[in-house]
Amino acid sequence: MNLRRILVTNDDGIGAVGLNRLARAVSAVAEVFVVAPELERSAMGHAITMHKPLHAATVEMEGVQHAWRINGTPADCAKLGVEALMPHRPDLLLSGINHGSNLGRDIYYSGTVSAAMEGMFLGVPSLALSYEGDDSGGLEWAAAFVRWWIGGSFFVCPPQGVLYNVNFPQIAKGQPAHMAWVRLGRREYSNDFQRRVDPRGREYYWMAGRAQDVADEPDTDVGAVASGSIAVTPLQLDATAYQLIPAHNLLEVPTNFDRPLA
Repeated sequence: MNLRRILVTNDDGIGAVGLNRLARAVSAVAEVFVVAPELERSAMGHAITMHKPLHAATVEMEGVQHAWRINGTPADCAKLGVEALMPHRPDLLLSGINHGSNLGRDIYYSGTVSAAMEGMFLGVPSLALSYEGDDSGGLEWAAAFVRWWIGGSFFVCPPQGVLYNVNFPQIAKGQPAHMAWVRLGRREYSNDFQRRVDPRGREYYWMAGRAQDVADEPDTDVGAVASGSIAVTPLQLDATAYQLIPAHNLLEVPTNFDRPLA
């Protein structure tokens, strides 16, 4: 695929190592535009800013000619980058590289995945990229892999209405030997709410979630990363439970439905 322009964003913020490593790496493949939150916006989900102005300030970034920091969410960054800041639409949107994996249920909380999903909504082929750790060496390796992957003739962009959620295992486990195309797995959380009192005597709670992974399913993203493989999961928007839609799906509504039930 001939890539001319790539939009890079994230949820860890403009100063994150993973973002900077990724932007610099893929600048060898295409012209790179970085639009990222000014502060960390992890676990923001698909929040967008509607009731206050969005400010875009240019920043200097090594190896990248065009970079902005935004006082908004990851989804804001994708929207603003595609529809306002870039002179032409990007050929590809890359979100990440996130410091920490986004597996299973994480996709509903993740700002990384949501930025890629917003790109998908806008008709831009999009990838969400996450690394299991946050060590600089592993992020550097993952960024180099992405450059090699998207720069090769074998790379196929996700089709309309689909994004790729890509998770890299920690390099400390050994360099991955396989890229596995897998379904979402089971990652759940055991939430721990710690009750505390601030200096003014007001009660507050601090939430800490511990991931509980089902790692013995090799055909899932959780299982693939646990075994040391790169996991690629195609995601789409449609979450309809089709099995619950009856064959005769039109229910006649009575005119006296407001009366007490018999």
